[in-house]
Amino acid sequence: MAWFFLFIAGLGEVGFVIFMKLSNNFKKLNYSILCIISGWISFYLLSKALKTIPVGTGYSIWTGIGAAGSVIIGMIFFNESRDRKRIFFISLVVLSVLGLKLISPH
Repeated sequence: MAWFFLFIAGLGEVGFVIFMKLSNNFKKLNYSILCIISGWISFYLLSKALKTIPVGTGYSIWTGIGAAGSVIIGMIFFNESRDRKRIFFISLVVLSVLGLKLISPH
């Protein structure tokens, strides 16, 4: 269950960042509220996951999901660069997250 919590926490991190961008410096109330809720859910589920998963592994995977997810959402919805080098390096982040999961004892 801890890995499920960690995965959802990572998605919450993506939501946190995306809603922060959409809030326009917290000037748009609806997106500001969604940002706060996503951040709270993300941190809460991360704390639940870290009861079982080692902190270094959990934090690395959480930030990896957040970073990769934010870049991918940015490319799809905010017309951010889809340069091959950028895709290559974000792929390394994804592979690193998968590698940490595969070698983790839990």
